[in-house]
Amino acid sequence: MATYCVRRYLSLLKGRVSLGWQKRKFADSARSDEAPDPTAVVTDLCRSRHFITGEQVEKDSLLAGWHGYGPLGMVLRRNLAEQWWRSMTTSRGQVFGLSTLHQAGSGGRKALKLVDGEALAVILKEKGQSVEQLTAEVERLLRASASLRTELLQGALEQYAHSLSLVNRKLPFGLAEMGVCYQPAAPDSEGTTRTGEAMLASLVWFSSPRTAGQWLDFWVRHRLQWWRKFATGASNFSSSDFQDECGTKGTRLYYSFPWGREPIETLQSLGDRELLETHQDNRAKLQCRDERKTVIPHVLSVSGNMDRGVLAYLFDSLQQLKKVDSKQRLHQRKVLKLHPSLAPVKVALDMGRGPTLELRQVCEGLLQELLEEDIAVWPGYLETMQTSLEQLHSKYDEMGVLFTILLSDSTLENGLIQLRNRDTSIKEVMHISHIKNFLIKYILAAENV
Repeated sequence: MATYCVRRYLSLLKGRVSLGWQKRKFADSARSDEAPDPTAVVTDLCRSRHFITGEQVEKDSLLAGWHGYGPLGMVLRRNLAEQWWRSMTTSRGQVFGLSTLHQAGSGGRKALKLVDGEALAVILKEKGQSVEQLTAEVERLLRASASLRTELLQGALEQYAHSLSLVNRKLPFGLAEMGVCYQPAAPDSEGTTRTGEAMLASLVWFSSPRTAGQWLDFWVRHRLQWWRKFATGASNFSSSDFQDECGTKGTRLYYSFPWGREPIETLQSLGDRELLETHQDNRAKLQCRDERKTVIPHVLSVSGNMDRGVLAYLFDSLQQLKKVDSKQRLHQRKVLKLHPSLAPVKVALDMGRGPTLELRQVCEGLLQELLEEDIAVWPGYLETMQTSLEQLHSKYDEMGVLFTILLSDSTLENGLIQLRNRDTSIKEVMHISHIKNFLIKYILAAENV
């Protein structure tokens, strides 16, 4: 009887241990299947692959403009800005470029004051002042301080009258500009308010009052279609009408980030009020011709945030693909499927097996040939650290490189190279003399879609 009880106890104990082990196994399996935070994945990739730099690369700092760009991020933003400029200045014949000062004009609606900290400290430390005297001194310092622009609209309004001779006072026409603006953000947990920077792109469109509504509809469709053109998930870009506290109506274009929608471009129909205020109600100076009538034009403002756009396309293009290797091990592959027009690097050049000196000379010649065609190339053959092809492909996929070209001893024998496609992972053999034309046609075809 005692032997039976001992056996029974050991059996129950073994069952509990087995059940506990199974629970831990299922819990570990559930944790491994949990999808990682998409925001953390993107920010970690941006930091490791030199897209974005800064002390804190996280959602709030990115939205506030408290970050800089590494080599790849700088080229990505430049490519996006070039596409924006091309679409706005060539979509209509009467759009002209501007470049105004970072210091806001006297008529600006919004501005940040650039105050001399030492001068302010002297005023605050001066003893024996009443509150009224202290207030007057601070106000005097603020009036004497430079103002930094927070938008590009005011510069175009000030340049309107000077631009009328370009169009013989005939409507419609537009003034486009791109530049850095300064934006205050909400105070942090310590109560400190930091100033963020944003690269804004602006089109100020002047049209007759009778067609202002039609032009707003046109530009909303045009802009939404343009943002979706470069996206892998076009439905993440959307539009929504709004009305501000002054009663001004407009439309905002949004991108749906993992945490919610954020505006990337704003279109507002401003009427003629802003223009008249800027030019002190000098109607004779502002009049234009609309067919046979003389009118004061209505103003349509289109303002896009290029930094927010870069962030949107980084989130939009990242795909995480699961792959099982020959040993049945599961790997997760990150691919930044940036549009060919936006990708910072189009081609990576690498060497396989073969005579190092001769292959490097061939790589140098191909590099110069592609650079002459303005095709961005990553010179991977200059790397001194030995890495496997699988590691190279993972690195280039995370950089958004469109194609990887691998030169080997067969290149020296018969001119054949291996070409790998980022989006499909397919490797094909091609003669080295055909590479340049192939890449040019591929990039042009993507731009003309």
